Amino acid sequence: MTRADTRNFLARLADTLESRLPANGGDPSSSYTAKLLARGPDAFLKKIGEEATELVMAAKDNTPERIVAETADLWFHSMVALAYYGLRPEQVLAELERREGISGLAEKAGRPQP
Repeated sequence: MTRADTRNFLARLADTLESRLPANGGDPSSSYTAKLLARGPDAFLKKIGEEATELVMAAKDNTPERIVAETADLWFHSMVALAYYGLRPEQVLAELERREGISGLAEKAGRPQP
């Protein structure tokens, strides 16, 4: 998959997730995503935590197939969160591109402190 294909896929997935928002007519009785979005942040944030933990366990077990599957689950649920908050994967990609070539230590040191 090329970079353009990846961007197009993420944009299409984001469009689908946005269509599942309650404000856009998402039907919780027929869509898992619409159900998560209708329940609000507690539902999808819990799923993000679960999927992150499952990814950690798959990595600790050194199971490549599970690592890929759990990463896909984590990314999916993270994209549900983006949709809920009116954000797009393109914004995440732009942020990653902004950080490209910058030392992780330097980037973290340059962030505003809470």
